[in-house]
Amino acid sequence: MNAHGQPGIPPTWSSSAKDSVSTALGPSRIWVTLGYGIINEVYYPSTGEPQIRDLGFMVAKEGSWYEVKRVNRYSISLPEPYIPLPTIVHQGEGYTLSLDIVCDPERDTLLIHYVLKGEGFKLFPLLAPHLGPKSSDNTAWTEADALCAVGGSDYLCLMSNSSFERSSAGYVGASDGWSDFHEHGQMSWEYDLAEHGNVALMAELAEPEGVLALGFASTKEGARTRARSSLAEGFAPIRERFIKGWQDWGKSLKLPDSKPELKREAYLSATVLKVHEDKSFPGAVVASLSIPWGSSHDDIGGYHLVWARDAVEAGLGLLAAGQVQDTQRMLAYLIATQQKDGHWSQNMFPNGRAYWTGIQLDEAGFPILLAAKLKELKALGNLQGVDAMVTSATAYLAQHGPISPQDRWEENAGASPFTLAVIVAALVAGSSFLAKEDRAYVLSLADYWNERIEDWTYTDEGGLEDEANVEGYYVRIAPALAEGGLLGRIEVRNRVDESLNVDALISMDFLYLSRLGLRAAKDPKMQNTLKVAEMLLKVDTPSGVSFYRYNQDGYGEHEDGRPFDGTGRGRAWPLLTGERGHFALQEGKDPNPYLSAMINMTGPGGLIPEQIWESDPLPEHLLYPGKPSGSAMPLVWAHAEFLKLLYALEKGEPLELLESVKKRYKFQTPKAKTWHWRTETPFETLPKGKDLIIEASQAFTLQYQLDDKAPLEKEAQALGLGMLGLRFKRSEFSNQQVLSFKLRFHNAETLDGKIKLG
Repeated sequence: MNAHGQPGIPPTWSSSAKDSVSTALGPSRIWVTLGYGIINEVYYPSTGEPQIRDLGFMVAKEGSWYEVKRVNRYSISLPEPYIPLPTIVHQGEGYTLSLDIVCDPERDTLLIHYVLKGEGFKLFPLLAPHLGPKSSDNTAWTEADALCAVGGSDYLCLMSNSSFERSSAGYVGASDGWSDFHEHGQMSWEYDLAEHGNVALMAELAEPEGVLALGFASTKEGARTRARSSLAEGFAPIRERFIKGWQDWGKSLKLPDSKPELKREAYLSATVLKVHEDKSFPGAVVASLSIPWGSSHDDIGGYHLVWARDAVEAGLGLLAAGQVQDTQRMLAYLIATQQKDGHWSQNMFPNGRAYWTGIQLDEAGFPILLAAKLKELKALGNLQGVDAMVTSATAYLAQHGPISPQDRWEENAGASPFTLAVIVAALVAGSSFLAKEDRAYVLSLADYWNERIEDWTYTDEGGLEDEANVEGYYVRIAPALAEGGLLGRIEVRNRVDESLNVDALISMDFLYLSRLGLRAAKDPKMQNTLKVAEMLLKVDTPSGVSFYRYNQDGYGEHEDGRPFDGTGRGRAWPLLTGERGHFALQEGKDPNPYLSAMINMTGPGGLIPEQIWESDPLPEHLLYPGKPSGSAMPLVWAHAEFLKLLYALEKGEPLELLESVKKRYKFQTPKAKTWHWRTETPFETLPKGKDLIIEASQAFTLQYQLDDKAPLEKEAQALGLGMLGLRFKRSEFSNQQVLSFKLRFHNAETLDGKIKLG
């Protein structure tokens, strides 16, 4: 009999507040997430494809019923922090439900061992398939011994090692199992089929103890075969094999000696990073096996995508834990997914298919830093194509920098201290991979951009310096680089029609100038900005200190706890606590309070969230000060930051601080020999003693004139890395005051310029 209520209510994903994430070390292509004591999204056959909303449980006896995730009284534990095999124990009114959850290392199957104790209680699994590309168009049906569903070309099958007494398929919000209990106080519906809708399945288990197997495949027969095969082998041997794989990997970790709570979180963080690596596409590391505020929407684009920046952060985090081979594999993946022009997609599915289409220059710089770090450690191994990758990425930065179409927060175009730090360090680090004829040019460009960072992003006339009693500060981002100070306004994203003057928007991004070796932590400009940032962005919570991304941020829950829906209010980020800890270390201070704060900000299973709640408690929304909000959890970047800070504490300096950059700049602003004039970064005055390059990324003819001398004309020459231009030695300008010029491009476009010669 067909269920009623087609197509059901609009589907959503589950909450992003995860308790645990897991996968097996083996050919299995299953990843499981847990939240509120039940199974949330299960990913198959890659980390980019969530296939169910959740698999929960109803506990019932005559006259009473409970959905365990809503009861929300449970504990979660792991055998070891590096063995992601969660045991969950739910305590309710007269019952105890224990769940052991393991991914079969050999098959695309998830196993759940359950034990229900309590006189008269029965157990009912509730499964919400979200298969294929459209979760609102799934079909579910029951068989004598199985619950089945299909969406697109993906199938699932849930089976038990004991029989189902009853089963039913329905539409969510109308004829599903929860609606049945809500309406009747018991399971009364036994529908055979629910087609083309937001569907759900439920069964009554015959025994209080047993094993469930959830199998996935591209055919219904395959899903059934996988589930049944896992049940036939048995839970105990599969569990043993799962544990052995993770034990062997855990023994290979090389973590600093530290306090037990730090060591435990370090093991867990390394494991979280490892869990997030794909198996169909090894080396692909998604940002999070979660969908921020997922229980309020059905968007396919959660954080289960690969960002080159986050992937490098994960690689560096695993490198901090001694996992060189894992890091090499991530670099190999980045080599494979680099675009022809040298950059990486803003984000992509694990198979390399782009999702969003923005461009962030730091994402072209980070893979260079990763390659350079491995080279510095003599750990590139036999990787092929590294030189070509670095050359292409360095050329992209040279041709398109220093203004990025998007900052690291993916919101605004301009020049930010963070992106500038990354791309300057990447140019220097990448120079060792380049042909000799390109090396001199790229180092000259890096020196120039580095020298101009303060001209482009530091102000002593913004107004906040008086309030903080400092002489100036770095801004979050400058939309255009021009003479005469920081001009214009910045649109504040995730808020309605809001913008601020450039010099009124502050972020923590300046910290990377020290992190990567461009400025000393104790430099007065860095210390000035720290005072302004802590005045505006620092927040004290019961868990410790944390920071907002920038003032007036709108990416977070609303004040009343409603989920982010395109607008909201930004919350505090634990990863910024880690960045502040790195800076404290470079100041010569103790970073331990920041490490402890990050631990305190974790969820029930020790996972570090993207954001924490920092306002008054809202129990009705499960929001408490200093604890995870509804944003992504875990955030791979945050776990990597924890590992890197622990490493930096032991080594005395950040992992990302490359010898080549440190040696060249010594944490000081360089005096570039040559200034590079281009249309994106014009300047009106060439300081005394500087050589000049007028350059572009396309061919042009330069017509120029010194004061009132006869005009001259020259064709632009190759400079290196695809850039063309003309060089002028300072001696050529002897006793001259003004250089007037016109660039005539081969597409007939022209551009005028004038430079005062200092």
